Amino acid sequence: MPLSATSAAAHFTQLRPRLVAFARLQLRDATAAEDAVQETLLTAFEKSATFEGRSEFETWVFGILKYKILDQLRQQRRQGTWQPLDQDLDDDTLDRLFQQDGHWQSTARPSHWGEPEHVLENQRFWQVFDACLIALPESIARVFTLRELMGLSTTDICKEIGITETNCWVILHRARLRLRECLDHGWLN
Repeated sequence: MPLSATSAAAHFTQLRPRLVAFARLQLRDATAAEDAVQETLLTAFEKSATFEGRSEFETWVFGILKYKILDQLRQQRRQGTWQPLDQDLDDDTLDRLFQQDGHWQSTARPSHWGEPEHVLENQRFWQVFDACLIALPESIARVFTLRELMGLSTTDICKEIGITETNCWVILHRARLRLRECLDHGWLN
């Protein structure tokens, strides 16, 4: 069902900070991020009457932003302003969570979070998730969001940001470990 202009504007006001944070993470340039978000909001506002409600409004707007960010990344690469990822990743998380034989440290074993359907419907969970995502190191968060939130394949991620596929999988593994650890502390405790 289409949204009214007033309803769309209220949604945009609420979404804007998350859109900007997400765009800054990907583009690593405040001005480019603001431009991408402004273009996204303008496009979404112009097309809000055509929003049919087949997805959440937020998902729809983030989908628009996804394509604006990809356009900006390609433009950065063409202009020579693109910044490849810093390849130096520490092993702190792995050392903290796993023994040398690969088994979990006794204090780091995953906790039971409850029924997934109920957890994902809980607004508090998503607030903690956003905080945990923001707390990730920039290079790790960038790869994770490209894969899990923007839906790019690992091949496309590697092509877009100039890393090897093996490095991409290692970064994704570390991101998931750090997010799980953060969620254990922020969500369960």
